[in-house]
This record gives sequence, C-alpha cells and structure tokens, in this order.
Amino acid sequence: MAFEGLSDRLEAAFQRLKSKGALTEADVRSAMREVRLALLEADVNYKVAKDFTEKVSQRAVGEQVMESLTPAQMVIKIVNEELTELMGGTKSRLAIANHPPTVVMMCGLQGSGKTTHSAKIALRLKNEGHRPLLVACDIYRPAAIKQLQVVGESIGVPVFEMGQINPVEIAREAIKLAKDQGYDYVFLDTAGRLHIDEELMTELKNVKAEVKPHEILLVVDSMTGQDAVNVATSFNDALGIDGIVLTKLDGDTRGGAALSTRAVTGKPIKFVGIGEKLTDLDIFHPDRMASRILGMGDMLSLIEKAELALDEKKALELEKKLRQNKFDLNDLMEQLDQVRKMGSIKDTLSMIPGMEKKIKDVDIDERQFDRIKAIIQSMTPKEREKPEILNPSRKRRIAQGCGQDVEAVNRLLSQHKQMQKMFKQLNPKGKKRRRGGRPDLSQLKGFNI
Repeated sequence: MAFEGLSDRLEAAFQRLKSKGALTEADVRSAMREVRLALLEADVNYKVAKDFTEKVSQRAVGEQVMESLTPAQMVIKIVNEELTELMGGTKSRLAIANHPPTVVMMCGLQGSGKTTHSAKIALRLKNEGHRPLLVACDIYRPAAIKQLQVVGESIGVPVFEMGQINPVEIAREAIKLAKDQGYDYVFLDTAGRLHIDEELMTELKNVKAEVKPHEILLVVDSMTGQDAVNVATSFNDALGIDGIVLTKLDGDTRGGAALSTRAVTGKPIKFVGIGEKLTDLDIFHPDRMASRILGMGDMLSLIEKAELALDEKKALELEKKLRQNKFDLNDLMEQLDQVRKMGSIKDTLSMIPGMEKKIKDVDIDERQFDRIKAIIQSMTPKEREKPEILNPSRKRRIAQGCGQDVEAVNRLLSQHKQMQKMFKQLNPKGKKRRRGGRPDLSQLKGFNI
C-alpha cells in the first residue's frame, strides 16, 4: 500500500521524540530533518517537503508545545494537521451543473488509467442514482473505443461513439444526446500520449472550448513519482484542471505524488484508485489519509466500506438466526461473500487503528475464502443446514467434489462448531455464560487465512 515506507520513517522519527520527557528546539529541528528525508524518499517534491517541515517547525517550537505535558504528542498532532492541509484540508466532490448534464472531461497521459477510471466514477454515480454516459473521444489508441465499450457494458453504463472522426464533434453530439435522453453526467474519455506534446494539448483545448466542461479531471499514475508533478503542472497550465484522480494507490508506490500534485497545482485530489476492480475507487479524504500515514488507521472509511458492501436486510436475518442458535454453513458462506465485497482483507484490516503494523508482514491467503466456499458448495442443501449429519463417506464425497482433502473439510466443520459455541455464549437465552458474563473468545481460533 502507498505511504508504507513514509509511515515507517515518520514513526521512527516520532518514537525518538516520545522517549524524551521534555523537548528542546534542537529536538524538534532534528525530528523535522528526519521528516523531510522521509518525505523526499517517498518521492515528495523537494520544495513541498521543505515548506511542509518549515511550517511544522514554526508551530512545534512554540511555547504552547514546549510547555505541554506531552510535547511529543503535540508535535504529532501538528504534523497530522499540516499533512491534512497539504493534501487539501477537506474532501472535494464533483461539480453538479445547474442544468444537466454535468460534463466531465477526463485527461492525462496514455496508460494513466483514464478509460478505467472514467468507468469507475460512472459506476459510483450510477450506484448513487445518477444516469451517466461514457463518451469515446480517444480516436488514436488502438482498441480504445472497444475498451470503453467493454467496461461500459460490464457496469451497465451506455457508451457513445462515432468512430474515428474529430473528437470535438463527438463530444458535441454526445452532449446533445445526453440532453435529449436525460443523462445527468457525461464523461469524455479523451486521448492521451506517452508524453505531453503540443498536438495533444491543442486537441484538448479545442474540446474544452466547444463543450465548456463543468469539471476537468486529470488522471495521474501515482507510481510515476516526481514526474507526476511535471505532468500535473503542464496540464493545469494548459487547461486549468479542476481536480485530480490518483490511480494505483494500492501498488508498490511511495505515495509522494499524492502529497505533491495538490501542493503544486492548488487543485484537490477528488478520487483515488485502490485496485483493479471497477468498484475499487474511493473519494479522497485528506484527513483520513493523513491519519493512515501516521499509523492511526481510518475507521470512518472502514465503516463506509462496510455500509456499501453489507446488506442490512441480510444482517437482520443473520441476527435473528444467531439469537436462535441457527447459524449454519449457508450463513457462513453468505458472510464470506459479504466480507469479500469490501475488497482486500489486508487493506480492510489496515484501516483499524494499530493493525497496519501488526499485519504488515503477515501473509494473508485470500484464496482460502474461495476454498471454504468451494467446500460448502460441494455439500447438499441438507448438509449445509445440518453439518452434524456428515459422516466419513459424505466428507470424502465433498472433498472430491471441491478438489481438496478430507482434512480441509474437517477443519472447516471444526471452525464452524467453534463459532456456534461462541454465539451460544453471546446469546443470553442460550447456554449459561461463564463467570464474569463474557463469552470465552479463546474457543474461536479463526480461519487459517
């Protein structure tokens, strides 16, 4: 995940501050040198890193910090606030036109992820009740139109294309269609280049002049590091962008682009791509990202992710079953599906405060969920409802059906039984609780993931 190296370096710098009972100005200056080095190693622009540490230093050597009972915590608080401000302060949403459709022009270099992220944003809007339209304005890249049609079809969003004619005409006709047919968002997937050139910028300027988009979003590959700053500056100078979409923030990137592009352009980061799936898109929250960088977790994003993924009606049905001690293997499979909808298990756990460091070197095999599901699907409906009827011959049949061994089947049944025992202890109408009124959680050993 992005910022991992930056988080480690910052933690080490702050740990040295925490070991001191009182702070001197020299202590703060020394810590800020470490912070500046950490930012530079994370590919943050040199001027941005220098300005950031100077701001923190000016606030941190003040009388209020030096005389506080926990000066190290005050310094961390200041760094958190300044990081949040550096990345935009507050979240920034897409513009909404007074008279639909809202026209969003997507631009960026070739390979940055414009087409995919046009579809990702359109899908998010569709799920919120909007009617987006995708428009194929990239007439140069081989199969660009086909790619947009494929992703559009996969998310149920229509794609407008007119072949390889002038992109300005394509954009104009698409907006006419959107007005006639009631689409409230139009995404123009424009052409990119391997590098910035005059021909590309002229075409984009012509499209902008013709359709007057309400929003121009620059798609930036966060793995490009320092070069992301040059790309953002060039597009902003030529087009006057309104926001930034950072892609590949889940990859092995040092994350400096997120801190630098906003600082040098003054334009907010609006969305971040966090995976390859079309659902892997988050609204960018500067305060939450700052908390994650400083190892404080991100519970708000975790709650929002859970609300989107989990079915409230099914949750109520599950609660009723738990009260009646009727949690069967069908329910277990349904819960695994719900958890998988939330995305990567490791990324989800890392949002819990204090968990990111603990799971950093833990190898979580997410395919284990698929193996568990395969075992359950190899059972008959009656076996799923009453796993206690599974005898050795039935277990052998199930193991053959899912391509696993009998030991894996036994392990799943044992873990399911442990879960049932724990739920009985949680249920006041069930088995008598042990002394102290708390369930014995040690019985639940969990799944081997």
